Amino acid sequence: MTATGARTVLRPARTGDAAPAAPATSVRRGQGLQHGGWFVAPFLALFALFVVWPLLRGLYLSFTDANVSGDHASFVGLDNYREALDDPLMWEALGHSAYFTLLVVPCITVLAFLLAMLAHHIERGKWLWRLCFFTPFLLPSTVAANLWQWLFNPGTGMVNHVLGLETPWLTDKSYAMLAVVVTTLWWTVGFSFLLYLAALQNIPAHLYEAAALDGANAWHRAVRITLPMLRAITGLVVTLQILASLQVFDQAVVLQDFGPGPEGSTRTFVQYTLEQGFTSYRVGYASAISLIFFVLIAAVALVRMWLLRTREEDGR
Repeated sequence: MTATGARTVLRPARTGDAAPAAPATSVRRGQGLQHGGWFVAPFLALFALFVVWPLLRGLYLSFTDANVSGDHASFVGLDNYREALDDPLMWEALGHSAYFTLLVVPCITVLAFLLAMLAHHIERGKWLWRLCFFTPFLLPSTVAANLWQWLFNPGTGMVNHVLGLETPWLTDKSYAMLAVVVTTLWWTVGFSFLLYLAALQNIPAHLYEAAALDGANAWHRAVRITLPMLRAITGLVVTLQILASLQVFDQAVVLQDFGPGPEGSTRTFVQYTLEQGFTSYRVGYASAISLIFFVLIAAVALVRMWLLRTREEDGR
């Protein structure tokens, strides 16, 4: 394009003319993706090494009669899965894990919410209350279980002494799982408490002020404002607790001195899997039942996600 006087004359582009430059935003985006891949690469490598590869290896072993000694494994097809579906001990262990989950999840959700409400509204010593509620979660599982093993001791423990009971918590099958539940509540409630406390602090104060001006009492403010605003965090807490409770192992094993409890009453699914793999040396069978458990947990997670999404769409 040339300018002659006041007129502008257009001329066709020549072959040697430079091509139009690419937009700066697309160039920066491409460079960001290129550099971002290097930051993600270490995580992907570790994820593939410690998650993807063991999962694929376990899937392969589940179709064999492999044992822990490392001898040559023979392909057995679906025999391990057929045996697992007819194994009464496996279903019993799964029932113990499900029973534990049904007890822990509602209790820990309600307790964490109440503790968060107390720590949020108390005025004096707020930091001390928060520290006391959260500190048990920082303890290793073995420390928490050993502590409560001493507390549940019928002779020297404080539980029976304070309550005035003579209950054999760890040696009676009627109370053994309840002891695991109490230990878990004390040990893990701090995590859910912290989630609820953070959510309470994010609720705008003007909502409560407006409700108070309209004559709403504390109960109405809690039901009409606090609980609806905490719906999302409650769904998160319930989901995380379900997934964690189904995989209960540490506290149940340590409380019973690495045994299955009286008449196997505290043998969970994870413990039964380890017994098959490292006590009975049946790695192939242990891989099969662990994959069955993996599918069950994935199904629970997917159903929970579907229910949350359906509830959100209905709310809209």
